[in-house]
Amino acid sequence: MSRIAYVNGRYVPHREAAVHIEDRGYQFADAVYEVVHVHNGRLVDETPHLDRLERSLREVRISMPQPRHVLGRTLREMVRRNRLNEGIIYVQVSRGVARRDHAFPKTPVMPTLVITAKRVRPFPRSLDGWTATAITYPDQRWARCDIKTVGLLPNVLARQAAVEKGATEAILVAADGTVTEGAATSVWIVDAEGKLRTRELSANILPGCTRQVLLALLAETGVRAEEGPFTLEDLRKAREVFITSASSFVKPVVAIDGTPVGDGKPGPVTRHLFAMFSWHVEGGRNERAAA
Repeated sequence: MSRIAYVNGRYVPHREAAVHIEDRGYQFADAVYEVVHVHNGRLVDETPHLDRLERSLREVRISMPQPRHVLGRTLREMVRRNRLNEGIIYVQVSRGVARRDHAFPKTPVMPTLVITAKRVRPFPRSLDGWTATAITYPDQRWARCDIKTVGLLPNVLARQAAVEKGATEAILVAADGTVTEGAATSVWIVDAEGKLRTRELSANILPGCTRQVLLALLAETGVRAEEGPFTLEDLRKAREVFITSASSFVKPVVAIDGTPVGDGKPGPVTRHLFAMFSWHVEGGRNERAAA
């Protein structure tokens, strides 16, 4: 079966999907996006992802392309039409098509909505084979990383630098020596004293949906996670490091810049959180409670 895409109200073969050359997403990266994991044909954490999409759109002053309940139906229809049991749904909303000018169109235009689907490998049953390595890399992104825009060139360059060094991810380090996040992930550490830590929400990092859900799960089970800055030195001395995202889930980082993290194997805290999130993905926790 061929892949199906959704473009501005029409379901079309993926190979035929297109937008106008003067779409502002193409011209200016004047667009935002979301990625939702699909497991057993179910959208995982649909509510927090749509919450974040609405927030991103508000921050850049783009209208919702459809009422939220309609967009939810459209996403599920994309899952159905693509017979997607395990994969991701990608949603992109741009300001629309208008004559090329940096300022917003004087006459409002309809936002452009594009949705695609892609199959991915099944959710891992265990951490065996589900590990990552990373490099550290200067954080060269803009000042509003909390908005999930398609302007990802610094992230692309960082991830490519990782690939060229045989690593999975680039962990970004700000000019003040603090770790922000990964090129496409949230970063967590178990520091030298055994504290579980991740960066606090600010304009410097994306509010990750997997991060949000995991923090809620931790709070429910009485496990303390500290939200606040930590340094490159903290990262290098950490007992455990792991990354989270809609496609990485909970993924241990076993080496950074060629040096093993701890003993070079997934640690006990990471294993516990992987099991906890796996239970959530399998439907063990009501999704609405994660919002």
